[in-house]
Amino acid sequence: MSLQSRIEQKLIEAFHPERLAVINESHLHAGHQPGFDGEGETHIRIRIVSSAFDGMSRVARHRAINDLLKPELDAGLHALAVEPFAPGEPTRW
Repeated sequence: MSLQSRIEQKLIEAFHPERLAVINESHLHAGHQPGFDGEGETHIRIRIVSSAFDGMSRVARHRAINDLLKPELDAGLHALAVEPFAPGEPTRW
């Protein structure tokens, strides 16, 4: 199973989102570091809308997702961009 799929599965199980996009953006970072060609799953963006975030601050939402994905970050996920929203909040979608 890909890292992207594992992250998606964890987010679904933990937050039961109304909307979810887990986007591999690694290719956008090719050449940013010597020897990095943009292959693999090193840079992930998460866009998520979940009622689990109702009443939570933006920082608390980020912490909840980072805590959930700590094993992936510890295993080499280099960058995680998080866009968490509660239902009814304006999103970028």
